[in-house]
Amino acid sequence: MKKVLLLGAGLVSRPLARYLLEKGFALTVADQSLAAAERLVQGQPHGRALAWSADDVAGLRTMLQDADLAVSLLPAALHPVVARECVARKIPMVTASYVSPAMRALDAPARAAGALLLNEIGVDPGIDHMSALRIIDRVKKDGGQVVSMRSYCGGLPAAEANTNPWGYKFSWSPKGVLAAGKNPARYLRDGRQVDVPGPDLFADTHTLEVPSLGPLEAYPNRDSMGYVDLYGLRGARTVFRGTLRYPGWCAVMKVLYNTRLFEETPQDLRGLSFRDFAARLGVAPEGEARRRLEWLGLFSDEPLPLERGAALDVMVARMVEKMSYGPGERDMLVMHHEFVVEYPARGKAEKLTSTLLDFGVPNGDSSMARTVGLPAAMAARLVLEGRIAGAGVRIPTDPAVYEPILSELERMPDGIRFQERATAVSLDP
Repeated sequence: MKKVLLLGAGLVSRPLARYLLEKGFALTVADQSLAAAERLVQGQPHGRALAWSADDVAGLRTMLQDADLAVSLLPAALHPVVARECVARKIPMVTASYVSPAMRALDAPARAAGALLLNEIGVDPGIDHMSALRIIDRVKKDGGQVVSMRSYCGGLPAAEANTNPWGYKFSWSPKGVLAAGKNPARYLRDGRQVDVPGPDLFADTHTLEVPSLGPLEAYPNRDSMGYVDLYGLRGARTVFRGTLRYPGWCAVMKVLYNTRLFEETPQDLRGLSFRDFAARLGVAPEGEARRRLEWLGLFSDEPLPLERGAALDVMVARMVEKMSYGPGERDMLVMHHEFVVEYPARGKAEKLTSTLLDFGVPNGDSSMARTVGLPAAMAARLVLEGRIAGAGVRIPTDPAVYEPILSELERMPDGIRFQERATAVSLDP
């Protein structure tokens, strides 16, 4: 029986753990909260829960001695630590996070050790790569050329659960959500590279009409320029990857990021109320931004939940308290691709759209947990079964990786599948 070590028992871990246990793998779940790890294995005969702190490298080495593969669902900054130990043990690792420079630096050592470090195998990144490349590869086989790609993703409350002024609830790392709003972005528009500094991210927005859903706000997601080569889109005039939110999010977030609410420098917070905290930072927005902060209680006399921490930590703690999903509420995962494709030999062009709307299960798994955890679990199974081979730092851009995963996602109960549509468009003169 192959043995998997799962590091992290957070919001997206449950579907992954259940899948691997049901497929007959022995699973050890390690988390700083033993209770959280125990909830994942639920007394399964081949499941084991351990209390483990991410700064315990010696403990990690001990756990890896008894593992055939590791899955890291820890905060992204910790993945390279796990990866280095996996390379030393010559065992594969799977994670759902973007490849960081520190992870990329492990490519040569991993190749030398014959260890596969499979990253970006969740939803975004993950299903976004796989679903887009399935279309791009099909277009190329049919003699077509992608001249425009716009790819969007967003995790949002389902309509009936959209019950707060922010239009948002947390289904994954709250700190990750807020920190991502400070990232700069780049993309290609009509043949011209557009650079967006972090402070201007929420000023670069447009409206996207999503089939069966309606209008959402879109803003750039990190560096889209790298996907020109990664997806084989040389010759494309537009390459854009964006994040989706309900209308109103971007204008408010732009105001808030121009304050000091998202600073990450720790400070002494002892004895402060939320009102004191806001005054110390000089937070005095008007209009909709103030209304949303008042709803959060940022101008109340309640004591802060932390005695020491950064402003970002205070915002995370308050948002988690006020903006989490309640009993029976569903989240929603929206992914939408738009391609403009030219077929020179046929003298025609068309617009291809591919849309995924996936919903969480009331009082069960969230859509975010399913769409992050299941691809990672399936990848782990395929690696251990020898159906995904290779070594080094990789992401799921190979048909040998993405075809079996997308096909299995589609076959599952409440299958995760895209709806595609093609419409004719005029060829550019």
